[in-house]
Amino acid sequence: MATRKLYAGVKLRETRGRLGLTQRAFAQKLGVSLPYLNQMENNHRPVSTAVVLALAGEFGLDVTELSSGDAERIVTDMREALADPVFADIAPPLADLRLTASNAPAFARAFLELHRAYRQSHERLASLDEALGREDAASLASPWEEVRDFFHYCDNYIDAVDRAAERFATSDGWPADPVARAVEVMASRGVEVAFADAPALRMAEAGRLTVSTRAAAPTQRFQILHQLALLTHDDLIEATLDLARFQSEAARSIAKIGLANYFAGAALLPYRAFLEAAGESRHDLERLADRFGASIEQVAHRLSTLQRPGLKGIPFFFVRVDQAGTITKRHSATRLQFARFGGACPLWNVHQAFETPGRFLRQLAETPDGVRYLCLARDISKAGGSFNAPVRRFAIGLGCEISHAKGLVYADDLDLSNARAYEPIGISCRICERRGCHQRSVPPLERRLRVDPDRRGLLPYEVE
Repeated sequence: MATRKLYAGVKLRETRGRLGLTQRAFAQKLGVSLPYLNQMENNHRPVSTAVVLALAGEFGLDVTELSSGDAERIVTDMREALADPVFADIAPPLADLRLTASNAPAFARAFLELHRAYRQSHERLASLDEALGREDAASLASPWEEVRDFFHYCDNYIDAVDRAAERFATSDGWPADPVARAVEVMASRGVEVAFADAPALRMAEAGRLTVSTRAAAPTQRFQILHQLALLTHDDLIEATLDLARFQSEAARSIAKIGLANYFAGAALLPYRAFLEAAGESRHDLERLADRFGASIEQVAHRLSTLQRPGLKGIPFFFVRVDQAGTITKRHSATRLQFARFGGACPLWNVHQAFETPGRFLRQLAETPDGVRYLCLARDISKAGGSFNAPVRRFAIGLGCEISHAKGLVYADDLDLSNARAYEPIGISCRICERRGCHQRSVPPLERRLRVDPDRRGLLPYEVE
């Protein structure tokens, strides 16, 4: 398979601007001519190997950032948005989308925001009960999607919050118990941590944090660290929210909870210590969960956030789905990007996890672009702690590109070189171009259909 040329004009311009250099000075330091640099910055020419080496040697740039930016995510998101029937006759070709994502990412995000607002308004108008019951329904944006996009385009890594959590967790050396220290710090701030047989965690105004004994131990630890973040790092969280510039107070409030959750996960699983332990255990999720007193889901989610510049872990994707197949959490540090709306590909093993509770499922998979992955899936049941409490059932998926598979214990005894061992999966039926998929639900974008009433196949049409 041919190697895709690296176009990184936006990243080059951002790097030059951050260094405060003119094009001429930047070109001299990179050892290229001014016209050549201008062409690279405008994506008229790919970034050469010599320039990549110069960026690393001269400026200490983590060159993986050149190819792991937002472009692939933006292209995937635009393709899904353009699958909307409103664009049926005017959908641009994939090459144009890639040019837009590379040369004008701000414009692409504006388009995605416009489509998101249109889609939400359309769905509200389609719901008569909501339209009649809420006078302000048409004017409300979706704060949940806004927050998900914020973390999505930050690579699910928030550097300032991550480092603050790591400093807190490792201030007394490692290994340490961040939860025990959190209880001490909160006590010094006048907040008592108590445990009681209650349905949920509750922070009372009188300075008492009540943690439910019905929750699992990792959940209890996470909740305590979450409250610690709000109590001791509120200024940092608020500053991060200011930089994000959310459009509504609801989005800002949801994001604040998300950032406190991020702090809790990063304190429970401190970056350097966790990265080292992950490498030593070959990313064995159960061993990591036992070592850090965390849940399988917390460990899997944390693995997908190890994107600190200069100290990156294996790029993972992470997703959580409910029993209906709807994606409730998603992030990818790989080239695999998830559908913004709806569910995941039905051929993906994450859906089978509900059928085999308590077991890790392994799958070798290949996406339509030819990239191969090692995929893990496992069910995650969250009991309510009493007979009458509902059980919440999810499945999580975690995976990496096959080039990193040897670093995972789950790759042992799998025939990674056998092309027939890879299951063909996609992202969303609307943007998946596989012609013979027996699980296709809707026709693909940018493909013509042939309908023959005298032939009966798996679908009522054939994709040309």
